[in-house]
Amino acid sequence: MEKWSLMTITVLLALTVRWTVSLGSYSGAGKPPMYGDYEAQRHWQEVTYNLPVRQWYFNTTDNNLLYWGLDYPPLTAYHSLVCAYIAKLINPDWIALHTSRGYESQPHKLFMRTTVMVADLLVYIPAVILYCFSLKETSTKKKVSSALCILLYPGLILIDHGHFQYNSVSLGLALWAALYLSYDWDLLGSVAFCLALNYKQMELYHSLPFFCYLLGKCFKKGLKGKGLVLLTKIAGTVVVSFAVCWLPFCTDMEQIMQVLRRLFPIDRGLFEDKVANIWCSLSVLIKIKNIISPQTQLKLSFAATFLSLLPTCIKLTAQPSLRGFKFALVSCALSFFLFSFQVHEKSILLVSVPVCLIINEIPFMATWFLLVSTFSMLPLLLKDGLLLAYTVTMLAFLSVCTTSFSILEKTSAEDLQLKQFSLSLKGYVPWLKSFPKIVRMLFLLSITLMAVLSVMSATVHPPQRLPDLFPLAVSVVSCLHFILFLVYFNVVILWASKNSRSQKKIS
Repeated sequence: MEKWSLMTITVLLALTVRWTVSLGSYSGAGKPPMYGDYEAQRHWQEVTYNLPVRQWYFNTTDNNLLYWGLDYPPLTAYHSLVCAYIAKLINPDWIALHTSRGYESQPHKLFMRTTVMVADLLVYIPAVILYCFSLKETSTKKKVSSALCILLYPGLILIDHGHFQYNSVSLGLALWAALYLSYDWDLLGSVAFCLALNYKQMELYHSLPFFCYLLGKCFKKGLKGKGLVLLTKIAGTVVVSFAVCWLPFCTDMEQIMQVLRRLFPIDRGLFEDKVANIWCSLSVLIKIKNIISPQTQLKLSFAATFLSLLPTCIKLTAQPSLRGFKFALVSCALSFFLFSFQVHEKSILLVSVPVCLIINEIPFMATWFLLVSTFSMLPLLLKDGLLLAYTVTMLAFLSVCTTSFSILEKTSAEDLQLKQFSLSLKGYVPWLKSFPKIVRMLFLLSITLMAVLSVMSATVHPPQRLPDLFPLAVSVVSCLHFILFLVYFNVVILWASKNSRSQKKIS
């Protein structure tokens, strides 16, 4: 009974923080003619309610795709349609065809913010709570602490309840899928992940760990017996899930192809804005977009992404375990973020939520990563007028993690899951004895650098000839962090003891 009381308080605190952030500004507020993501979500409600399904993804006189054309999978469109029906009951002007463009008012803002809050309550928050309760060999206090830290992660709060999006839906569905797999409910897990993928195509970042884990499990059971039966069931479940989601668009092949063209717009280029990945950071020195053709950029990014995630996928397929699966979600998503094509700064959330899943195992590194991931979106948050919300939520998150997990005391090689790796280096690296102290120093240096750049970005005007100085500095600094984190997570995965007690083996 006590754990439910503590968890209820945790959820109420998380909702209070979300609602407080939602009182602030949002993407594109009062900035015609395109406004921002807030208007994009409102416009999709307008389109899905007023136009037949066959026109949702096509450019027509009533649906100008250059004005926030729908570019997410069918489940996002259906969600927009449900919201539109509710909006119609409250105020038809909010979704009136053409005349509602750029509609802004306090009642409408309240409605839109509430839709995000409801999505959080229905999908994401229950998944977090049940995941934390499912943690084995963990005290009630640690389970509640994990839930509190996950629910107070500032990145997701600032983007969904500040900037304005519905990332908690797709991420929540992916979390449900991971939760189902932890109970060996593989078919339910497959359905949940298919729903996540059909809500936002960026869930492809998580697709390979799900595929490799389930495939490895089938191999372990034997492909001539139970393994083949399980593989057949999973394949059938995936096909049926996709068929149901895409059913209204299966009237002809042109409909399907048009939706796919909208979901994967190759012509947008290698990256957008100042995103903290390899390609944007390299462009400071080498103008990749100018010297390499778009097709070559696509091939280069594919090759780099594939090679960077290959070792993790091979290890997970050969030795499927829930622990390995969670770390693979982090590593593969980070590889996609750093090396893949057409990455947005908000895509770092696809790495951050899997990191939240291992915050109870490696609280120090998880907290560090989650702080950097939020910092990497600083230029976008400043653009949206969310400086105060950013500052308060970052400080609150750091304080909660430091208090709950005593993170500065969890910096030994064993605490960071690097014991096997450190043993292999023993005798070759003389400074290993000072490892905890070095890690703490690097963490404090990182926090200081992020704080200084945050203050300078908000208060100092850059030189006229270098207008993007601070956004680029934030991107490059964040990217360097992410590269080191990618190396760290891969070391943890590849050097994991085969007989580790924490690793749940598949019988």
